[in-house]
Amino acid sequence: MNARSVLIVDDEASMRRVLEIMLARMNFKTAAAADGVEAFRLLQEQAFDLVVTDLRMPGMDGIELLRKLREAGLALPVIMMTAHGSIESAIEAMRLGACDYLLRPFDVETLELAIRRVFAQSDLLRRNAFLAEQADGEGFVGDSAATRAVRQQIAQVAPTQATVLITGETGTGKEVVARAIHRASPRRDALFVPINCAAIPADILESELFGHEKGAFTGALRERVGKFELADGGTIFLDEITEMPAPLQAKLLRVLQEGTVERVGSNRTIELDLRVIAATNRRPDEAIREQRLREDLYYRLNVFAIELPPLRERRDDIELLVRHFIAEIAGSARPVPVTPAALARLRAYDWPGNVRELRNLVERALVLSGGAALDVGHFPLAAAGERPAAAAAESALADLDLDRAVGAVEARYIREALRRSGNNKTRAAALLNVSERTVWNKIKRYGIDD
Repeated sequence: MNARSVLIVDDEASMRRVLEIMLARMNFKTAAAADGVEAFRLLQEQAFDLVVTDLRMPGMDGIELLRKLREAGLALPVIMMTAHGSIESAIEAMRLGACDYLLRPFDVETLELAIRRVFAQSDLLRRNAFLAEQADGEGFVGDSAATRAVRQQIAQVAPTQATVLITGETGTGKEVVARAIHRASPRRDALFVPINCAAIPADILESELFGHEKGAFTGALRERVGKFELADGGTIFLDEITEMPAPLQAKLLRVLQEGTVERVGSNRTIELDLRVIAATNRRPDEAIREQRLREDLYYRLNVFAIELPPLRERRDDIELLVRHFIAEIAGSARPVPVTPAALARLRAYDWPGNVRELRNLVERALVLSGGAALDVGHFPLAAAGERPAAAAAESALADLDLDRAVGAVEARYIREALRRSGNNKTRAAALLNVSERTVWNKIKRYGIDD
């Protein structure tokens, strides 16, 4: 992670110099301002991690500076210091959001303790807010030759700083591999921040990635930290990179080249130290030819490439995956056996939805079995080369269930349209000659995984 930056605000030149020396010894980058007016100008032009300001200064004092920062939506931490402490001023500073209040004179240890405490608290709040919404994916399970090759690639690239491009069909575990790279890297103690570029509307994606300032656009009621800033020191995972609009691909290229971002509505440059892992279910050469992926961005991302095999090419892993999912879903305290006939049927299936489809079917089978051994009947699959919808339609025909038969066919067509369109709902709707809203409704109705 880049060195933290601290803005020193004090009207006494000698005090500014002392603080610069103290903070330099703590390995912080510093800038200095002689009063609140100059400090506020610097804070609008540059990004800082902390403000250390005197309370009493001519013109704009520390309390007024703190108030202006909060009104402008700049929520960075502030440590107030003064030689004329009073309970009233301390209460006012804390009410406005100051993190600490130091009485001068103080030694370097006192200052360092206060700063470390502030950064530890802000880091903890940032991590907790993010991790509360995240759940780590399952490991890349299997012992086939194809799986061992992927594991070897993970082991090779994880300790490096190289950008990684992961390709593979939908459901092959691209995010699982990205998380494995992060966990095995020197960045493991920082955040892993995933974002699906296909799941967020284009007009919102820029703000999600780069953040925005208060008032940058209609509805921007407060400043927002983007995913790139959130991942500083760690790893950002950009899934379905070919669904990112071309203008944002150009901005991403700049992030990779310069290691900086600018929030929407701001001209302040924020330095970052992060690793980028990208993924797509498209062939990169086809995406470039279709102008869905900038060629210059592809060369920046494709420093180290990992291509994930579909499940039909690693059938030897199916038994291990099934037992892994049973333990994950049912819990180790409730072991559920699987019959040899059921495993043979699972190995014979082509798995168009790959590992994700297998997990969903194992979960469904556990519900159907009620704790008994999982058998062939708990996995209503077609033979190799057939689609699961065909088996469902045949079953519906036997019962003369028209609604179920129509649903099976609709689900089959929607899955195929999503496959051909690279999971793009708009393009899938065009292929099916229906509205995008209809596609979304039927995806939800039939429980189709993206």
